[in-house]
Formats: sequence, C-alpha cells, structure tokens
Amino acid sequence: MVYIIRKEHFNSAHRLFRPEYSDEENLRVFGKCSNPLWHGHNYVLMVTVKGEPNPETGFVMDLKILSQLIDEKVLQKLDHRNINLEVDFMKDKLASTENLAIGIWEELEPAVHASGAKLHMVRLEETENNIVEYFGNK
Repeated sequence: MVYIIRKEHFNSAHRLFRPEYSDEENLRVFGKCSNPLWHGHNYVLMVTVKGEPNPETGFVMDLKILSQLIDEKVLQKLDHRNINLEVDFMKDKLASTENLAIGIWEELEPAVHASGAKLHMVRLEETENNIVEYFGNK
C-alpha cells in the first residue's frame, strides 16, 4: 500500500457559537472564537490517498487530478469565505475544525473513490498548534 499526500492552503472566517446560547454562554464555552464579528484562519489542508500504484503509470492517483478535485470540491467553496454563512456543506453545522475536516472528507471521498484510489486521511491545520486528522467512519 502506497500513501500520497497533497497539501493545499485556504483562508476562511468562522464563528463558533450556538444560536440558542446567550453571548455570555457562547463566550464561556467557545472563548474568543465566539466573537460575533467573526475571526479567520490560514488553514493548511493535507489530503492523503492510498492504493497500489498503477503498473502503467506508477501512480496511486494522478496528483494533478487530486489537486483539481480538491480545488473544485473544497477550495473554491472555502477559500476567502465565511464558513458559517457561505459554505454549502457546512450549512447547519457548528463550524469547528473537527466538523470542517469531516465535511471536507464527505466532499472528497466519492470523487477519490471514483478515481480508483481510497481516501485515507484529511488533515486540517487551523493553527500551528491546533490540528485535526480525520480517517472517515471506520
């Protein structure tokens, strides 16, 4: 089994809050991330795909195709966007990094599978200290 990784970057704003909570309760639960005027991150996204290399090409998956899929399914929806307000696959979800990683997985998995490879992991770095890795529902 060979694992390949494609690294991408995007910038997005979000707010962690529950509408049924008061501003005080949101602040207590989510801290400064509940700022009603939003806040942003420079995210680093790593998508890991696995499989056996094709005997003709030597590729598990053509990285140009993987890059195009990530751009179409994820980056065009997230880059320079408000996750809470503009991202279709995050509608009605708390905009945590964990939920965002799951949403990215759900956007990419069918297309990666159709290419003959298997999505192994979505790694999302919100900051240099806050990182989520998601391996799907196994």
